[in-house]
Amino acid sequence: MSETVSLAEKLKSGSPVVTGWSMLAVPILAELMGRGGYEAVTVDFQHGAHDIASAREALAAMVLAGTYRLARIPVGDNATASRLLDLGAQAVIAPMINSVEEAKAFAAATKYPPLGERSWGPHRAAMLDGLPLEAYLEKANRETVSLAMIETPQAVAALDAILAVPGIDGVFVGPSDLSLTLSAGADMDRDGEKTTQAIRTIADHARAAGKIAGIFCMSPEKVMEARDAGYTLMAYGADMGLFHAAASTARKACTV
Repeated sequence: MSETVSLAEKLKSGSPVVTGWSMLAVPILAELMGRGGYEAVTVDFQHGAHDIASAREALAAMVLAGTYRLARIPVGDNATASRLLDLGAQAVIAPMINSVEEAKAFAAATKYPPLGERSWGPHRAAMLDGLPLEAYLEKANRETVSLAMIETPQAVAALDAILAVPGIDGVFVGPSDLSLTLSAGADMDRDGEKTTQAIRTIADHARAAGKIAGIFCMSPEKVMEARDAGYTLMAYGADMGLFHAAASTARKACTV
């Protein structure tokens, strides 16, 4: 929400954004991902080690790197969605949204009236954006992005209804859970026929509804595949894995 193109504007225009994934509660790592070239970084509360304190500092550190600021909440924790927006997140991803009712509850927590029920208190968010509170309010509902994760057969079946919920700006696919639930726990084949078809269906329906489609990718090749399928937000590269790989490569390069 600055003088440059906002995350919402970029994603809705169809321009691709690749987000790094911040799992470790070490704020400077999120900044370094941004400085390393990621145009966005996502702070993960669901499976990462972040808490409110580390997220507060990581979101501020991302401003120094000039990167878009996203966060994923734990399942059903809409109160944390509101807090993360107040701390400066520009987008919130909510896992396991399986019904219209769950989508409405999530949207209510992330949008101000009359669209939702978000409580007022974005002092840090406005500060990070360099805006007076009145200007933040004027832009908030259209420039803070609410993404509902589609990860189950129930969610796929309710996809169009979820996309139609006012305040839901788009959807985000977790291929691992989607594969696991589509197979009723039998396997986790992210590249299986059922999963692949569901991933394509989700992108097609999101585009038809004029909404954002995002997805977690396990390789650079999957990022390209997702972009070609119509996704505009692709997550690839978690800090834990990136640091481990870099450390391993650096040590192996030394012969002593």
